[in-house]
Amino acid sequence: MNMPRPDLAQAVHAAAKPLELAIVLPTFNERKNLETLVERLDAALQGVAWEAIVVDDNSPDGTADTARDISLRDPRLRVIQRIGRRGLSSAAIEGMCATAAPVVAVMDADHQHDPKLLPGMLAAIKSGEYDLSYASRFCEGASTEAWNRPDRVKASGFANKLARKVTGVQLSDPMSGFFMLRTEILRADAHRLSGVGFKILLDILATVETPLRVKEFPLDFAARAEGESKLDRTVVFEFLVGLYDKWLGRIIPTRFALFGTIGAVGVVVHMAVLGAFLALFGGSAPGLKGQLVGAFEVGQTIAAICAMTFNFFLNNALTYADKRLTGFVPLMRGWAKFALTCSVGLTANVGVSSVLVHYGIHEFPAALTGVIMASVWNFALSSKFVWGKYGAN
Repeated sequence: MNMPRPDLAQAVHAAAKPLELAIVLPTFNERKNLETLVERLDAALQGVAWEAIVVDDNSPDGTADTARDISLRDPRLRVIQRIGRRGLSSAAIEGMCATAAPVVAVMDADHQHDPKLLPGMLAAIKSGEYDLSYASRFCEGASTEAWNRPDRVKASGFANKLARKVTGVQLSDPMSGFFMLRTEILRADAHRLSGVGFKILLDILATVETPLRVKEFPLDFAARAEGESKLDRTVVFEFLVGLYDKWLGRIIPTRFALFGTIGAVGVVVHMAVLGAFLALFGGSAPGLKGQLVGAFEVGQTIAAICAMTFNFFLNNALTYADKRLTGFVPLMRGWAKFALTCSVGLTANVGVSSVLVHYGIHEFPAALTGVIMASVWNFALSSKFVWGKYGAN
């Protein structure tokens, strides 16, 4: 795409006008897309005093450095480089709270969202008739043909239907990532937003107490220009987490619920390993009760270690996705810390369950009791020492 690059004098002159609009661009590995996107924003927003805020989750491809290089030529571009924090929704919230512009927009940096819609979206809000405008992939006049991903279209349609049912938000595309609203509305409820998952518009619409007046714009959803999609296998999980947070998150904290859910899956792993061990080495002949207890203690220990390892890697990928440990050394260090913080829980787990077996309680209920007693301890300390303030981020 050969668009004229705005020169420094032109950019400085535009930046000197009273700021009207801020565009927040949450990024991860979008270095190749930034230069062209700034040119497209400049072309689309002629006559509008705007700034773009890149909120980058410390991309390994150097997205933040590229944004800083561009900002030396065009001061309308700013960058927030986040260290040790990840997540599209939380990035969007930080960016929207970092501007003085009276109106703020959020859009993707991969060119799937068309900047040409921005002037119309801004005009709708400035008219005073609407509080929020957004681009829909599924309203009349919209298209997803260029996306060329019928599987994603089908999945997005199902997600929108589920989101409408759970949250009561009745839009054709509440999962849209391209929207605009008055900044004062966002700031008023920013402290109540969950920042969980990847669909911030749904979070906003389900959080604000006063219903917003919404203007819908049809979007021709384009194919990604450069790089690969960040929508990996955790996206469905994050979507469900976001719905849970808006539905029940104030009753049972979301992260604890995730930790507990993975712990429940870990129980299945634990029981499977224990059952296999007892089947091989348990011994159930009359008069061998002492040998059975001894085999149980060994099997319970092995099963607890296997379940603990399973829980660590799944929690790292899902529960603490925003603080995810990556690389062999950080993972091994994190696993060691997780094992250390869980050691007291493991001792209680094995000790309590062994005593119960000794007094005639069946092996599996005894094991489950030990697991439950250890779970609260494991969550409290691992949150702080593995993925928290004292963790190996």
